[in-house]
Amino acid sequence: MAKVPAAVAAGGLVGGYGVARWTRKRQLGGVALAAAGSLAAYEWNRQAGPRAAAGLSVAYVAAFAGSHPLAKKVGAWPAVFAVAGGVAAASWAVTRRAAQR
Repeated sequence: MAKVPAAVAAGGLVGGYGVARWTRKRQLGGVALAAAGSLAAYEWNRQAGPRAAAGLSVAYVAAFAGSHPLAKKVGAWPAVFAVAGGVAAASWAVTRRAAQR
C-alpha cells in the first residue's frame, strides 16, 4: 500500500496543472490539487504517522510552488513532471520505511 499515496500526490500535481491548463480556470486546478493533496495527507498519516504526513504535505506544497520558477527554465510540463516525480519518490520512501517497522 505504500505506493498509493505516492501515486495520488503525483497525480494531484499533474492533474491539477492539467485541469487548470485545459479548462483555463486556475481555481479548478487548485481544487484538484487540494483534493489529491488532502487524500494523500490522510494516507500518509494513516501509513506513516502525523509527523511524516506533515513533512510530506510541506513537500507537496513546496513542489507546487517550486514548479513555477522551474517552468520558466525547462517548460511547464517538464517542471510539473519533475516535481511530481520528486514528491512521489519522497512519499514512497517515507511510507515504505514506516511499513517496514
